[in-house]
Amino acid sequence: MRVPDAALSSVGYGFPLRRRRTHRELGGTMRNRTLSKTGKELLRLRHDSSQSSQDWTAPADYGLDHRQVAGFVAGTLDAEGEAALARQVARLLPFHWTWPSRVAEEMSQIMDHVGGQRELMSWLDRHPGLPRLVARLYVFMDLLDRYSALPAVVTAMREYRERTPYPPGLEPYLVPATDDDTLASIAFKVEKLLGEERTREAVELALATAAWLQQIAPRARELSPEVGELNELMEQARQDVRAAAADI
Repeated sequence: MRVPDAALSSVGYGFPLRRRRTHRELGGTMRNRTLSKTGKELLRLRHDSSQSSQDWTAPADYGLDHRQVAGFVAGTLDAEGEAALARQVARLLPFHWTWPSRVAEEMSQIMDHVGGQRELMSWLDRHPGLPRLVARLYVFMDLLDRYSALPAVVTAMREYRERTPYPPGLEPYLVPATDDDTLASIAFKVEKLLGEERTREAVELALATAAWLQQIAPRARELSPEVGELNELMEQARQDVRAAAADI
C-alpha cells in the first residue's frame, strides 16, 4: 500500500508536519518491518470513522516540561531529560485531538525537530518503557487503519466470524456486524485504553487482533494480492508489542 508523498499535512490543531528522513537511525525490527510499512501520519486520522478521541481530554497532570522541550529542540537536552520528555509525549499522544494550544505548539516543535510523525515514533521507540510501547501500538493502529477498508480483508473477517463470531480475546470489543470500520474501531479502542492508562488491556487487545488477522490473512490474500504482507506484518507487530510491554 503506497501513500502519496505529500510535502505538508496537518493533524489535531492543524500544526504542520513536514516529512523528512529520520535524523537518527532506529535500530531493531520496528524500523525494518512494521514502521517502514506505515504512512507519515499515525495519529488516528480517519475522520470518516464513527469514533474519534475528541470526546475525552488529558488529565490535568499531563503536560510538557517547557524547559525540556526548548532544550530538546535546541539539541542541548541531556539523556535523562530526553527520556523524561519522551514519557510526557507518550502520555499525551492519546489526547492529540484535544491538546491545548500551548501543548499543540510544543508538540509541533518536537515533531518538526525529529522530522514528522513517523520519526516521532522512531524517537519514542528508542526509550524503553511507556514511550516504546506507545510508539509500537501507534504503528500497529496505523496498520489497522490501512487494512480496515480493504474489501478482501473485510470479506475474510466476515467469513471467519460466520464460523467463529468472536475471535479469542475480542468478544468485549467487537459488534456483531463486520464492515470496513471494524479494524479502525479496534484501533480506536486501543488508543482509548492507552488514554485511560489501561496499558495491559491495550496490549492484550492489540495482540489478540494481530493474531486474528494472521488467521484470516491467507484467505484475504487469495481474494486480493493487495493484502500483501498482512501475515508477516502482524507477526512482527506482535513481537514488537510484546517485547515493549515486557519493559512496563
